[in-house]
Amino acid sequence: MENIVAILFFVLLGITIHEFAHAWTADRLGDPTARYMGRLTINPLAHLDPLGTVMMLVSLVYGFGIGWGKPVPVNPRNIRKLPIVTGMGLIALAGPLSNLLLASLLALIMHFARLPALWSFLFAGVAANVGLALFNLLPLPPLDGYDVLLGIVGSFRGRTAYNLFRKLSQFEVHGPLILFALLAIDYVLPVSILGSILGPPFHFIVSLLLR
Repeated sequence: MENIVAILFFVLLGITIHEFAHAWTADRLGDPTARYMGRLTINPLAHLDPLGTVMMLVSLVYGFGIGWGKPVPVNPRNIRKLPIVTGMGLIALAGPLSNLLLASLLALIMHFARLPALWSFLFAGVAANVGLALFNLLPLPPLDGYDVLLGIVGSFRGRTAYNLFRKLSQFEVHGPLILFALLAIDYVLPVSILGSILGPPFHFIVSLLLR
């Protein structure tokens, strides 16, 4: 029970920091939309999606956490300091990076923690935020990794890059269905597909942070 409470706390914190990072980066790149809508804040109430939060609470009871925050509104036309596709990629990347930074900070605190109970609590935060970062970096819409991939491909010139960018853009419609199917399959099968993909980098990053 204590472990579930710790994971829930850090997932909620991670989602808040994640969405704030999107809003802050967009604002720095010239788009004030999120700021005008009250999203440039670390108040979790501004970022939590009601259905996403309920889903997180229910799924944690079954040993895993699936949830989401309210998407940060971004107007690409307001991005002035970089090419639009590059700017959108950086805005998307800011969310997962913020979770990795938070995990790094918690790991640093763990090195100085002397109480086993506090160490266990902080470890839940490290694991939750590394997991959030890696899951969101999957190159499937509507996850951040998809926009990061578009930003990378769109930064290159040439027909090959253009054709790849166009094909990836057309993939946006099917991404949510594929993601839902992967989650459903993982729930049914004894072997997790997403776990096989995310497990190795997850364990590598966590072990690296806790050295």
